[in-house]
Amino acid sequence: MKTKVLYSAVIAVSIFFFIGCENENDIQGLGNLVPKTVDQDASIPSIFINGTQLHAETFGNPNNPMLVFLHGGPGSDYRSALDVKQLANEGYYVIFYDQRGSGLSKRHDKNTYSIQLVLDDLTEVIKYYRKTNAQKIFLFGHSWGAMLAAAYVNKYPTTISGVILAEPGGLNKKLLDDYGEISRKIKLFSEATSNLLYVDQFLTGKENQHEILDYKFGISTSFSYAKGNKEGIPGPSPFWRIGTTVLESFTDIAENDGFDFTSNLSQYKTKVLFLYGEFNQSYGLSFAQKEAAFFPNAAIVEVKEAGHEMIYFNWKNVHLLVLNYLNALK
Repeated sequence: MKTKVLYSAVIAVSIFFFIGCENENDIQGLGNLVPKTVDQDASIPSIFINGTQLHAETFGNPNNPMLVFLHGGPGSDYRSALDVKQLANEGYYVIFYDQRGSGLSKRHDKNTYSIQLVLDDLTEVIKYYRKTNAQKIFLFGHSWGAMLAAAYVNKYPTTISGVILAEPGGLNKKLLDDYGEISRKIKLFSEATSNLLYVDQFLTGKENQHEILDYKFGISTSFSYAKGNKEGIPGPSPFWRIGTTVLESFTDIAENDGFDFTSNLSQYKTKVLFLYGEFNQSYGLSFAQKEAAFFPNAAIVEVKEAGHEMIYFNWKNVHLLVLNYLNALK
């Protein structure tokens, strides 16, 4: 029922844009379809690094060990993970940022993205906030963010003091395909699909028409929590805005070039914490074991009463696991 009400409202808004106030509400106008990004709204907290502007916030004492949270996607944002800031009251300097082209961060052309570029962004984020060379740096990644965290320590195995990986989608192309095969199949005649295709009659977006593309993809996110989904997601989680172009760019990179974030993980000697949700039928212990096997030292822990979106829906069950891991390495 909630999904039906949501989509009825979305369709009504779409019709309103095209019929009711065509002159007053240009769909290309900033803020009409989706929230503005940091380069469009100076009131949004942001940082300038590596040739881009990122939506970013920090919590806690800047001199404490740093915990950088890496959100999912590609293209999502950190809004649903804000409970992680609780760790700022427990001795950690917590850094959130929307990755390049994601959330409320600045948009770029599709052909400008690369894996190395977003790794370089993470390096610059760390440099921006780090107070001393002795300050420990921890990475906490969820889904795509966990893939990115693994990619980072694969590339730079001596720079990070600890890593928490919450259900990375796949640390190489083969594992990503295996995970995607059973996690996000779309039922073509479902109500959500019908509503999305209905909106397509009114809104069509070309490459790099970011407002239109982000609006449409935001609607499609209902697929992830549709009834019977394999990932154990009970409903919608909050987000500011989806970065569709960066998602399409990395999808193309994966399909055309492939990727492998495991080639050098044997050099990362520090214990890694792997988390997987009890209710995620697509992931489970067996998949966690496949991914953890690339690390010399990994602890695999099931998060009880949790699906893939464990941080938003079950932070209380994630929190103690993360805190105990961090404190052991602090």
